[in-house]
Amino acid sequence: MKTYGLIGFPLSHSFSQKYFSEKFSKEKITGCEFINFPLENINGFPALLKENPYICGLSITIPYKQSIMNFLDELEDSAREVGAVNCIKREERSKGRWKLSGYNTDIFGFEQSLKPLLKEHHSHALVLGTGGAAKAVAYTLDRSNIKFSMVSRSTGHKPASAGILSYADVTAAVLSSSTLIINTTPLGMFPKVNACPDLPYQHLTPHHFLYDLTYNPEETLFLKKGKEKGAQIKNGLEMLHLQAEKAWEIWNSPT
Repeated sequence: MKTYGLIGFPLSHSFSQKYFSEKFSKEKITGCEFINFPLENINGFPALLKENPYICGLSITIPYKQSIMNFLDELEDSAREVGAVNCIKREERSKGRWKLSGYNTDIFGFEQSLKPLLKEHHSHALVLGTGGAAKAVAYTLDRSNIKFSMVSRSTGHKPASAGILSYADVTAAVLSSSTLIINTTPLGMFPKVNACPDLPYQHLTPHHFLYDLTYNPEETLFLKKGKEKGAQIKNGLEMLHLQAEKAWEIWNSPT
């Protein structure tokens, strides 16, 4: 039995197990299973692999997209450049010896779901958050020649002059020039559906496009507030489907 799975903590919010189990059933894929592996500490990763010798591929979610890199043998170029991994392929080198390769399929999923909806005036973006998903978003925007600033709640980050703003820095003038806003934080994710990034939403307009990587609930408070001002909105469900299919392609590609 080939085993695929998801590593993160907690995993109550994850769609991956349901998605792949339904995929196996619908596409009549036999001899495969998908298991959630909630890991309270990333240092338990080697033991998890040892205890599950049939693991062929893993998806990685919050909070381990960056720390997992310390355990890998090689990185795909984009994952190395972004500094975050959300997909691992495990291949047997020889009996009892394995190679772990890291990829970032968030890049593919985000890019493919965003590009068809972009308009000419979406030339500057705000990226809310600075974690692994934010790094994939920033990489994609850079490749698309869209200028951006990152926004963080942490006072430990670099000053605004380095491209990282605090939420207090996001004024009406900043929103006016940043018509694409991407939330990569878990704010508003089920069950804390009454939370949202601290923005001056009253200054949003129909020219704005709000994209939330969260998909549960379907319409977060962040998206609702944008919709109320006539902004274009999109959640992260399509991105998740696209990155999951890309992971499946990687896991099953020839060595």
